Amino acid sequence: MKSTNLILTACFLLFAGLQYNDPDPWLWIPIYLYAAIACALAARGKAPRPMLILGIAFCFGYAALLFFIPDGVIDWANRHQAENLVQTMKATKPWIENTREFGGLLIAIGALTFNLLRRTKH
Repeated sequence: MKSTNLILTACFLLFAGLQYNDPDPWLWIPIYLYAAIACALAARGKAPRPMLILGIAFCFGYAALLFFIPDGVIDWANRHQAENLVQTMKATKPWIENTREFGGLLIAIGALTFNLLRRTKH
């Protein structure tokens, strides 16, 4: 699992680096760096359980917010007929930006949960 975590670390570092031109990089760079650090620590067998739980809780809470807010994931699916999320990388529509951000949080939740479950088994 060390190699999986090294790949996840590299991916989250890349994700953080790509946020420099995002409308809210002050939020997304720390989220992705947090996930990168957690995966790097997990690769060494040193990811603290509270760190993983805190990251999951934050990402889950923010994902729930993005799911239910106006112009969030539900609006994207219902009011905007699940409009193509990758038609252009410049998100001019808030429901597309919020849905993409929701996806990023799901990736982070998946990586952190993977490490929490893996850590619990040892």
